[in-house]
Amino acid sequence: MPRFPPRRLLTAGRPYPGGGRVLTNAGVWSPCGEWLVYDTRGDPAGTHFDGARVKRVHARTGRVETLYTARNGANCGVATYDPVTGGVLFILGPESPDTAWSYGPARRQGVAVTGGVVANLDARDLTLPFTPGALRGGSHVHLTHPAGRLVSFTYDDHVLSELPAGTPGADVNQRNVAVADWGRAVAVPRTHPRNHGGGAFSVVVTRTVNAPTPGSEEISRATEEAWVGDSRTLAFQGEVVTSDGATIAEAFAVDLPDDLTAPGDGPLEGTLARRPAPPRGTVQRRLTDTTGHRYPGLSGPRHWLRSDAAGRRVGVLKRDNDGVVQFWTVTPVGTDFRQVTRSLMPVASAFTWHPDGERVAFVIGDCVCLTDVATRAVTRLTPLLPGVRPEACVVSPTGQWVAFVQTINGVNQIGVVGTG
Repeated sequence: MPRFPPRRLLTAGRPYPGGGRVLTNAGVWSPCGEWLVYDTRGDPAGTHFDGARVKRVHARTGRVETLYTARNGANCGVATYDPVTGGVLFILGPESPDTAWSYGPARRQGVAVTGGVVANLDARDLTLPFTPGALRGGSHVHLTHPAGRLVSFTYDDHVLSELPAGTPGADVNQRNVAVADWGRAVAVPRTHPRNHGGGAFSVVVTRTVNAPTPGSEEISRATEEAWVGDSRTLAFQGEVVTSDGATIAEAFAVDLPDDLTAPGDGPLEGTLARRPAPPRGTVQRRLTDTTGHRYPGLSGPRHWLRSDAAGRRVGVLKRDNDGVVQFWTVTPVGTDFRQVTRSLMPVASAFTWHPDGERVAFVIGDCVCLTDVATRAVTRLTPLLPGVRPEACVVSPTGQWVAFVQTINGVNQIGVVGTG
């Protein structure tokens, strides 16, 4: 029998009525590596945004604390830690939702709780004249830069989503990547009941087009981003159209200027028919071109690109020539795209890097595994865990533990396993 590192479930039994346990794909460990933050969406995959609380569980004792409880019919979820302040960021849906404004990708916001103080992250302004530094829709999955202050998220635009289909000369609502700069508070006039201010100046940093030219580097969607080390670069998945008309995801990067408040070739706040434009000096570039592969495009379980701590490599998932999802890396300048794993079974979860920058954690064959990127050796940390979830496999900041979620008798339980 193989000997596995210590492993334990931190939760047990059924959660309180109407709640569950869902870990975000990264950023769930407190900076000290002692706590795991999670939300209480009810179904195992977290598909339904119905959780009313953000909680944390202690990695050694299993003690659970409630950090936030939503009010007035709002729900909350997708919680992450700020690695510097120790605050927790999460999505908050609308309070007192109604038929005109219910939860959706373009109707949610980022909120932070730090030391018990609740603060809005991104501001929202839905009426003319729009406010620079405020957006016009909803944010999702808030990940803080390793040095703090900057927070990345994906963004959907409510103003554009309300335009009639086919409005001449108008942008369509497409998911983009945005960045919020804490400490630059934005005040918004109360000209709409869903307007609100925020503690950060927020801008869209990626550029999409309604209909990408086949074979070009134009994209129609930007998602699943990651900070590249401690640089001002974000890696993300961008959807391109190949020369034969297929839509696939490739790895892209966007380099941010020092000043996020300077307009580029369009208003930072957008117009009634145009999405918010990136700041002046923002550079978007392609990292991978898999169009010549047998199975082109990034693929596999939903995953966010992740960089090692030093920013030397960006990890992605993609099928090999046999159609098996493997772990690959590419440099932040778009060179040395290489396949790391050569497993007969596919990588079956999102992944995170060990802080040593040499190993990566993910699920293969219902086992939590750790892979050495240099040697390609895959080490099983657990025996078979039926029901282990694909959404999260997160290494702690100390490198001591990997957090995972396992569905047992229909209920999610949070577990940790040692890295050996």
